Amino acid sequence: MQLTFLDYSIILIFFLVSLYIGIRASKSAKKNSAEFFLSGRNMPWWLLGISMVATTFAADTPGLVTELVRTNGVSGNWVWWALLLTGMLTVFFYAKLWRKSGITTDLEFYELRYSGKIAGILRGFRAIYLGLFFNVVTMAGVCLAGAKIANILLGLSQTETLLYSSIIIVIYSSLGGLKGVLLTDFVQFIIAMVGSVWATIYIVNLPEIGGLDALLQHSDVTTKLDLLPDFSNKETLITLFIIPFAVQWWSTWYPGAEPGGGGYIAQRMLAAKDEKNATWATLFFNFAHYAIRPWPWILVGLASIVIFPDVSNINTAFPNLSQEMQGHDVAYAAMMTYLPAGLLGIVLTSLIAAFMSTISTQLNWGSSYIVNDFYSRFINQEATEKQKVLVGRIATIVLMLFAAIFSFYLQSAKDVFDLLLQIGAGTGLLFILRWFWHRINPYSEIAAMLISFLIAIVFFINGKMENPLFEIKGYWQLIIGVVITTLGWIIVTLTTQPSDSQTLENFNAKIFGNENKFKNIGYKIIAFFCGVIGVYGFLFATGNFIYGNITTALTLTIITIVSTLVIMRLWRKKLLN
Repeated sequence: MQLTFLDYSIILIFFLVSLYIGIRASKSAKKNSAEFFLSGRNMPWWLLGISMVATTFAADTPGLVTELVRTNGVSGNWVWWALLLTGMLTVFFYAKLWRKSGITTDLEFYELRYSGKIAGILRGFRAIYLGLFFNVVTMAGVCLAGAKIANILLGLSQTETLLYSSIIIVIYSSLGGLKGVLLTDFVQFIIAMVGSVWATIYIVNLPEIGGLDALLQHSDVTTKLDLLPDFSNKETLITLFIIPFAVQWWSTWYPGAEPGGGGYIAQRMLAAKDEKNATWATLFFNFAHYAIRPWPWILVGLASIVIFPDVSNINTAFPNLSQEMQGHDVAYAAMMTYLPAGLLGIVLTSLIAAFMSTISTQLNWGSSYIVNDFYSRFINQEATEKQKVLVGRIATIVLMLFAAIFSFYLQSAKDVFDLLLQIGAGTGLLFILRWFWHRINPYSEIAAMLISFLIAIVFFINGKMENPLFEIKGYWQLIIGVVITTLGWIIVTLTTQPSDSQTLENFNAKIFGNENKFKNIGYKIIAFFCGVIGVYGFLFATGNFIYGNITTALTLTIITIVSTLVIMRLWRKKLLN
């Protein structure tokens, strides 16, 4: 495969546009840290929602979906589809609360909600824990995926890929702040969606595939098409359905699907014009993330089974792929080598865009923690706005460097997904309840973080050993992490004192005003279920249209429309306030 002048031109134009946006956005980003990290809190819902979607459209996402489809079929995606429940919980219960808080980062929540010096210590610790360690793990997974794509499509080594891409991303991320990130996310998302859909159509119609009907009837593919896991297979049922729905969605903290909101999702909500824009942005994100985006990746994953039935076929086709970079997740990039000139340039640009949008958001979000919740809070409380912006830019460079280095210690997109779930296992319920249960205190949060992190590290190191000390299946590792961590922080909560009454009163007054904190909770629960049903309805209506099951598809479409109308009616009657 050779890239043509046209392909290189498309890629170059994209880089120049990204740099131009960063330079233009830098004029406002230099004003103060609020502009740099929150774009002045005047962003519309559609731009914030698209930015959320673009961020979760990382370079590793198509690879992850492809790996799930190749190993467990389409139903393998339930390991992340189940996280829709987490997202809808944020939409109808927490989006407005975050915007009402008026804070700059979600870590400021700690000194708003808790009292005493321990609240400040928790904020600083969490800034380093999330902004540095957790953030670096997330970005390292994206860096690994980007390196795999570049190795197959461009013939670049992992070191070369990360060196070139890091320089470009750091420049426009450090120049334009969040506004630059949001605007480039908008451009990148459009390119990414056009590229993924166009590539899917071309690949499905390759002579080797023979069109959609031939693909769906291929003997190696027919066993992979079920939308629900095989309920007669106990192992599959537990791994793909029971654990995600019974345990995972409410108990684990995962980037982009944090119970109660958090991370860069909270950053976007805090940057919204008002509470309504914060809510609509989060709703749009969940709809686009779960219902619109998956099918192009799924179809490419199915097509890859025809071309590359096994990992060994990929390795034979790409002999220069190092052992550390081999796996089912590279099948997506391998399929892209079948694209013609021009389209290959667009798709490669879309993958670069997906890579850059995620890394730039993680860098801006992570540096906001380091600056706002660590540097200006503990190191230099008299820091000027220029100093804060400067430290933010330095933090951006350091985070990128650490992520690139750590990416050499990872192997696949699924490894990263499992590691992040395990690190956050058992902390989710705490983040859901801390807005409403007065007894939760800083010690609860510290206990949850430390216990879950230590358990995850033990499992991670054991899994990387040539002779593991113990053999425990992945879903049992998650359950063990959830049970021990949840019991641990609940015991700590019940044996320590809650924050003082004045702090709790001030918090409730700021967030809930004079209203009952459980006002209209029944209507919100109805909206939550309608949102979940509506998104799943659209997702599977699309799948059934593709499969040719028109009656089922139309039925699911009607269910989606009815769910939407119910939510709109509740909104018009102001029952979701």
